[in-house]
Amino acid sequence: MSQDASPQTDETDGPPRWRVIGPGLVVAATGVGAADLVATLVAGANYGYTLLWVAVLGAILKVILVEGAGRYSLATGRTIFEGWRSLGPWTTWYFAPYIVIWGFVYGATAMSSSALPIVTLFPDLSLRWVAIVSGLLGLALVWFGSYATFEKVITVFVGIMFVTVIGAAIAAVPNVPELVLGFRPIIPGGSLIYVLGLAGGVGGTITLAAYGYWLREKGWSTPRYMKVMRLDNGVAYGMTGLFVVAMLVVGAELLFSANVAVATGDRGLLDLADVLQDRYGQWFGTLFLVGFWASSFSSLIGVWSGVSLMFADFVGNVRGLESGHPDTRTGGKYFRWYMIWLTIPPMGLLFLDQPVGLVLAYGVLGAFFMPFLAVTLLLLLNRRKDGALPHTEVPGEHRNGWLSNSLMGLCAVLFIALAVNELRKLLVPYLPFLG
Repeated sequence: MSQDASPQTDETDGPPRWRVIGPGLVVAATGVGAADLVATLVAGANYGYTLLWVAVLGAILKVILVEGAGRYSLATGRTIFEGWRSLGPWTTWYFAPYIVIWGFVYGATAMSSSALPIVTLFPDLSLRWVAIVSGLLGLALVWFGSYATFEKVITVFVGIMFVTVIGAAIAAVPNVPELVLGFRPIIPGGSLIYVLGLAGGVGGTITLAAYGYWLREKGWSTPRYMKVMRLDNGVAYGMTGLFVVAMLVVGAELLFSANVAVATGDRGLLDLADVLQDRYGQWFGTLFLVGFWASSFSSLIGVWSGVSLMFADFVGNVRGLESGHPDTRTGGKYFRWYMIWLTIPPMGLLFLDQPVGLVLAYGVLGAFFMPFLAVTLLLLLNRRKDGALPHTEVPGEHRNGWLSNSLMGLCAVLFIALAVNELRKLLVPYLPFLG
C-alpha cells in the first residue's frame, strides 16, 4: 500500500492536517451501528437528558482504547495481535475461538440490520433475500476495492449519517438548558447496570483493535504519524460523540416528553422513523431510514475489512509469515478467507433460528473482549522488557503515563463489571439464587 503522505517540512508531523482524517473515521463509523444509536435513543426516551453524560463518557472511553491500540502499532511497528502473542499463549487461545464464533453470528446480524430499512421502504421485498444481497454487496465492495476506495465509501456513509442523525436532533428542537444539565454525573435509582451498559456499548468492540491495521493500510506505520493518529482519532470520536448526543436529544424530545416507547435492537430505529414521519412528514421518515441503512451498512463493510485484517494477521502469525506479508493485507488470501466466513456460512442463520448455544457463547465471548483489550493494552503500553517476540517493547516516550494508566484502568474496571453482569445473566436461569 502506498503511503498517503506528501513531502514534509517536519517529519514528525506526518501528512498535512487536512488529509489526516481516515482510519479513525473508519473505526468510528464501523463501531457506531444501529444498536448503538438505539441504545442512546432508548436512554433519552427513558431518562430524558439525565444520562447524556454517560453516552459521552462511552465515546471518551473508546477514544482512550483506540488511541492506545494505534500508539502501540505506531511505536513498535507491530500489530496488536503480535503484541498479544508476546504476552503468552493464553491470548491466542482466547482470540482464536472468539473471532471464529463472533464472525459467524455477527455476519447474520449485520446482514439483517442492513436489510431492515430497505425492506421497510420497499415492503414487497423479502428481508432474508435483501440481507443476503447486502452481505454479497459488502463482500464484493471490500474484496475488489483498495483500502483507499473503502475509506472514501465510509466517508460518504458518515456524511449521510451526519445529515440524517443531526438533522433529526435539530428538528426535535433540543431544550438547551436541560441538555447542559445532562452533563451532570447523576445515576437514577435502579439504573446502575443500564448506565454501565450504555457507557460500555457506544462505539464498537472488536473493531477498536482493528484501528492499527487500518493505520498500516493507510501507510501510517512509524512514530512520525503519532500526532496525526491522535488528531484522526480525536476528530473521529468527536463525530461519534455528536451522533450519540443527537440520538439522545431525539429520544428525550420526541419520545420521553410524549411517553412514546420504542423497541430495543435495530427495530427501535424503525419505530423512530414512524414517529418522525408522523410528526414531520413521510419524506423525513424516509430520509432517516436512509441514514439507518448507512449506519448499518458502514458497520458491515467496516467489519468485513477490519476484522478480516485481524484474522489474516492471526493466521499469518500462526503460520510463521513475516509481519505485513501480502497474504495478511487487504486483498490477501487470508483476508479473503475470513470475508467468506463472515458472508456465506451466516446466511444459514437467515433461514434457520439461531442455535441457542451459539448465541449464548457469542454473548459471553463478546462481553469479555473489551476487558481483554483494556487489560492487554495496559500490559503492552507499560512493558519495559521484551516478551516472547522481538520488537514489541514500546519506547519510553510512547509508554503509558499516569493519566493514560488511570483512564485505561477505569476502562478495564468498567468492562470487567459489564462482563461479570453478562455472565451473571447467563447463569441466572440455572442458578436461581443469583437472581
